[in-house]
Amino acid sequence: MGSREEILAKLRAAPKPFTDLPKRDTYLHMVPIADKTSAALRKRFVEEAKKLACEVSEPASHADAIEQILALCGENKSVITWDFAHIPLPGLSDALSAAGIQIADVRDGSVRVGITGADAALASTGSIVLGSGSGKPRQASLLPALHIAVITPDQIIADLETWFDAQLAKGLQHFRSAAAHVIISGPSRTADIAMELVMGVHGPTRVHVVILP
Repeated sequence: MGSREEILAKLRAAPKPFTDLPKRDTYLHMVPIADKTSAALRKRFVEEAKKLACEVSEPASHADAIEQILALCGENKSVITWDFAHIPLPGLSDALSAAGIQIADVRDGSVRVGITGADAALASTGSIVLGSGSGKPRQASLLPALHIAVITPDQIIADLETWFDAQLAKGLQHFRSAAAHVIISGPSRTADIAMELVMGVHGPTRVHVVILP
């Protein structure tokens, strides 16, 4: 057993606090959404994501989506990506290769473009949820200047509470299989210095979400 497993085992064996609290059947949502139809959630997500300075594209076909991603890569000939099995866009790997774009080592800080899928897109805040782990390196979304996230319409849900409910319903298996989860709400930004907003200090300066048809 490694040190990580030893620490986790001790934490799991520790007494659990608040065990006497009654279980609630319902919880208040932080950002209530009245219309939860697929079309309304998609519209809300696009609106909120753009408020966060995300770029959003809605290509008409998978071929158009690939062309848009190649255009975003521009002159860059290397990218950091998730394994393509986790990016819901068939043909992307071949298209990158045909364009002479290589898959770089995740530790290469000189790479300017990262491409990922996502676990969910939150309509209430315009955020995307990414779980990292095997085949899903967190560097792809946090290290390059441009992060391209590819999502499907069915991944757009109301809010984080809805996503947590779905994880609980599945017994938290998917949640626990991830090394970490990141909730991305637009490009990296900080206002620590003189209260002036600066983009891209701790991560990508651009986040582009591609919503597949």
